[in-house]
Amino acid sequence: MSSSRDRVEDTYEGQNDQRLDELHSKIRTLRGVTTDIHDDVERQNLMLNDTGDRFNSFGASLAQTTRRAGQAFGIGEGGLKTWRIAVFIVSFFVSFMIVRKIFSWWGSGSAA
Repeated sequence: MSSSRDRVEDTYEGQNDQRLDELHSKIRTLRGVTTDIHDDVERQNLMLNDTGDRFNSFGASLAQTTRRAGQAFGIGEGGLKTWRIAVFIVSFFVSFMIVRKIFSWWGSGSAA
């Protein structure tokens, strides 16, 4: 009976060793997947940080460009008023029409 009992114990011990090896294999696989996920998350965080930095840089550049455009056109504190800009534009077009009319009279008079 001892021999039969030893074989049963050996069988159980072999099954336990096999299952233990399977468990170790699954743990290694799980550890590899976890490491891959961690690396991917780190890469994505770096990419998001870089994108955020680029947007902040773009926002600062846009604000500076807006400020410079305002200074160039005299818009803002102490600059030209909107009605003055409108008067300049209307005056330009009226002057352009007058000069065009003069040239058209002058051109028709010399052709005859």
